[in-house]
Amino acid sequence: MKWSWRIARVAGIGLYMHVTFLILLAWVGVSYYLKRHQWQDVVGGLAFVGALFTIVVLHELGHALTAKKFGVSTLDITLLPIGGVARLERIPEDPKQELWIALAGPAVNMALALALGILLTITQQIEATFVAESSGNEWLRSLLWINVGLAGFNLLPAFPMDGGRVLRALLAMRMDRTKATHVAATIGQAMAWVFGLVGLFTNPWLVFIALFVWMAATQEDSMVQIRSALGGLPVSSLMINQVHSVAADETLSQVVDYILSESQTDYPVLEGHRVIGVLTRADLIAALARDGLQGKVGSAMKTSFQTAAPGDLVEQVFARMQNCDCHSLPVVSSGRLIGMITMDSVGELLLLQAALPRDFGQIRARFSAKPRVIAA
Repeated sequence: MKWSWRIARVAGIGLYMHVTFLILLAWVGVSYYLKRHQWQDVVGGLAFVGALFTIVVLHELGHALTAKKFGVSTLDITLLPIGGVARLERIPEDPKQELWIALAGPAVNMALALALGILLTITQQIEATFVAESSGNEWLRSLLWINVGLAGFNLLPAFPMDGGRVLRALLAMRMDRTKATHVAATIGQAMAWVFGLVGLFTNPWLVFIALFVWMAATQEDSMVQIRSALGGLPVSSLMINQVHSVAADETLSQVVDYILSESQTDYPVLEGHRVIGVLTRADLIAALARDGLQGKVGSAMKTSFQTAAPGDLVEQVFARMQNCDCHSLPVVSSGRLIGMITMDSVGELLLLQAALPRDFGQIRARFSAKPRVIAA
């Protein structure tokens, strides 16, 4: 996630803190200081926030470690002011596996609540026996009820929260996964409206949670629609197979001529038949401003880049392109460039799906059979 930095690595998973998390820490620090203007209150408040988000991390690890049992890796866990987000590499297609992964987080909270309850009972018995006055153990009580509250709140059917994923998994046992996601996302958006309205009159944090739920539900619904459109298609069916390549020793002036005469925007850089770089339009513009028209492609190209194979699935390559913020990827077979796959070619298929949902099966077959050309 952008604007985040790694603060730890837990169970082999990167733990990141989003910059907005600092706003929460600042707000807690100021709030506690204004009560009695004592710095020990600030330390106590921040320590409590630390304990709270340790619980959040354990909750997310519950999801991550359960997913690992089903062969699904977790890319990272990010701390936000409204909680934590574990980013899985994929959601299992088996609804039962998704159900167990979704329930694992709240199960961790209930286990922690039980452990804290036992610890609280033991400490109260010890104090009753050896100490004249009870300390109250307010921290333990607060953490216990926080765990109960987190488990209960996360199980609300507000997709993509845990309860919403449980709902989607249960629906997917009876209907198509795409339809199940749409139903769960619609319910999640309705719940977001409820959170927002209640938050306006009670707790502003509910408004932030409502915005997160609404955007996440909409994004998840869109992504599943995309996977449905692209599912099973190999890269070879959507790749552009007539691609203009350039050499590292060409001038930027020559590439400008290519761009002005054709629709291609990114250029693979070849040494013989081997791809050694990619020159994107953004890199070209930056190099022109820096080196002028006589600058060389070799000084402007990206030397760290991803490629796709013709047999790769489009949906997986599309996800990779989003993660690396790439507009296109060279398609390589046996070390030779055979084409390019671009966001535009994928986008055309998605537009046709939206315009012709009933006839999309036929359209998809015709689309994949048609040669893709962008340069003469």
